[in-house]
Amino acid sequence: MLRPADLLAWYDRHRRHLPWRAAPGEAADPYRVWLSEIMLQQTTVAAVAPYYERFLARVPDVAALAAAPEQAVMQAWAGLGYYARARNLHACARAVAAQGGFPHDVEGLRALPGIGPYTAAAVAAIAFAVPVVPVDGNVERVAARVFAIEAPLPGAKAAIGAAAARLGADPAARARPSDFAQALFDLGATMCTPTSPSCGICPWMAGCAGRRQGIAADLPHKAPKRARPVRYGTNFWLTDGHNVLLRRRPPRGLLGGMTELPGTPWRAERWSPADAFVHAPMPAAWQPAGAVRHGFTHFELHIALFSARVERIEGEGFLHPMDALDAAALPSLMRKCVSLLG
Repeated sequence: MLRPADLLAWYDRHRRHLPWRAAPGEAADPYRVWLSEIMLQQTTVAAVAPYYERFLARVPDVAALAAAPEQAVMQAWAGLGYYARARNLHACARAVAAQGGFPHDVEGLRALPGIGPYTAAAVAAIAFAVPVVPVDGNVERVAARVFAIEAPLPGAKAAIGAAAARLGADPAARARPSDFAQALFDLGATMCTPTSPSCGICPWMAGCAGRRQGIAADLPHKAPKRARPVRYGTNFWLTDGHNVLLRRRPPRGLLGGMTELPGTPWRAERWSPADAFVHAPMPAAWQPAGAVRHGFTHFELHIALFSARVERIEGEGFLHPMDALDAAALPSLMRKCVSLLG
């Protein structure tokens, strides 16, 4: 039998210490919980932690975030990827500030910009002790294993969500919804891991149907992934020896509002140099300077790089000191390019 009380007792002894997590006995800060959940979308805890600390130092509360210029928010976010999250984060902060604080219920949180069903449940449970179970990848894996749900993802999401809700309906879980949600996260992250789960010391070892059937390590099953399509682009490093030419991407769309090297659009066919040079910022003695590959969620991007040095830079965009590129709001893709060229 699965006893949430056993999981909570384990959590009390082994909980992770995370920068956004309230200490035992302390009330959770909804701003910190929400900020961490947005940052953790498509990103690991280890990758997020240093960005979270720096972001929080610059914008310590929702009022400061709401009042910050959008470009400052994008610059603080630079490097975390999935930049629509930063724009939604800013819009959400303004909405929260306008209404005087975060809603305390799932429905109210769900109505805010950039907050989906999982994030609404996570903030509601962790910050406001609403008895719901937020289902992320860790919770999906735990639920699939302890209930031996063999249907493959993503088709099994509804069954897994229903199984997680059954766990959350237990009186012990309802009495401590914030801790129970985080206990499930920690169990999946530290013990019920994707490979080689630590079944022998798991607090739910005795009640795990997947372990009894000898299939826990194989769950959850996943439908085969389709190969990602490839797109191609060319970018240009134009310098006078002190400055480099940069430009701002359009405010909406992928990497919207971020800073980049001038270049071509992205397309399904490779760019010949002759075609790419039509998009160069100015005529120059362009030389091949390497290539970069970068993975997005739905496609892989191959970038060809060309560089040139001129006496006087001309072209659409703005000049940025070469020795201060760390301060530019460059997305990860462009940082790869700059590290190759700078």
